[in-house]
Amino acid sequence: MEDIVYTKFEKARIIGARALQLAYGAPPLVKIPKGMINPLDLAEIEFEKRVIPITILK
Repeated sequence: MEDIVYTKFEKARIIGARALQLAYGAPPLVKIPKGMINPLDLAEIEFEKRVIPITILK
């Protein structure tokens, strides 16, 4: 798999969009750590594991 480098703006947009999806009831793509209730934190974990189905076209 190719190592893609995102700018801080792209990273913020991807994580923010995913956090909004999670807040509105989208199913998480990773196992939720015990006690985690913040969708932004969960979106960051999904981003780090590269499982978010959002891409940036350059």
